[in-house]
Amino acid sequence: MELLADPATLALAVLAVCILGLAKGGFAGLGVLGTPLLALAMPPTVAVAVLLPVLLVQDVVSVWSFRKSWNGWVIAWMLPGAAVGVALGTVLAAAVSEQRLLLVLGLVTLVFGLYRLWVERGGRFVAASNSPGWVGSLFGVATGFTSQVAHAGGPPFQIWVTPRRLPHEAYIGTSSIVFAAINWMKVPSYVMLGALNHQTLAAAVLLMPLAVVSTLVAVRLIRRLDTARFYTIIYTLMVLLGAKLVWDGLA
Repeated sequence: MELLADPATLALAVLAVCILGLAKGGFAGLGVLGTPLLALAMPPTVAVAVLLPVLLVQDVVSVWSFRKSWNGWVIAWMLPGAAVGVALGTVLAAAVSEQRLLLVLGLVTLVFGLYRLWVERGGRFVAASNSPGWVGSLFGVATGFTSQVAHAGGPPFQIWVTPRRLPHEAYIGTSSIVFAAINWMKVPSYVMLGALNHQTLAAAVLLMPLAVVSTLVAVRLIRRLDTARFYTIIYTLMVLLGAKLVWDGLA
């Protein structure tokens, strides 16, 4: 509770958790904004430690909500790569410039989002991608690595999975399972670094009810969207997210 005693810090924490809830409920990409928001009020390493237990609770809600809609083939190819990526991120975190990583990731995400909006403009039909599974494993490595180093695993996942044109609930369910697994993979490193301590866990517990409610609200909203509109929203969010990452990388 001490970490959230200041009203401004509490307000930023509430906003960050709501944004994470929207992301976990299906508005993919928004989640990467949660940590930078909270980091305005506390050191980034502390912000990440506070939000990790919150994410784990939101993962439970998201996975349960979409438990009947997911793509096992995508998950099976991505998770082994993600495990490698998390391990690499744990070992190489000190040697990687987070700003440079965010800049590269932002540029790729921005260009990809703009490209997909262009080719699918006006509701044009675009054939689904049929890239082989091993490509997904490579993107899994990138997803795990960027999630561990910069807490920005969403863009690599989106770049490989979004063009496959899954039904939108299957897309969200697949994303939920992949990132739930990745977040649990990250727990040992946070424990070893001492980031998950009494203060950060107490703050996370205080935020958990809001985490559950915000995720359930997002799930309800996302189920009202048709698949075409859903993908337009996802590509638009990718453009905005890419621009934000580029800004962070340059700043």
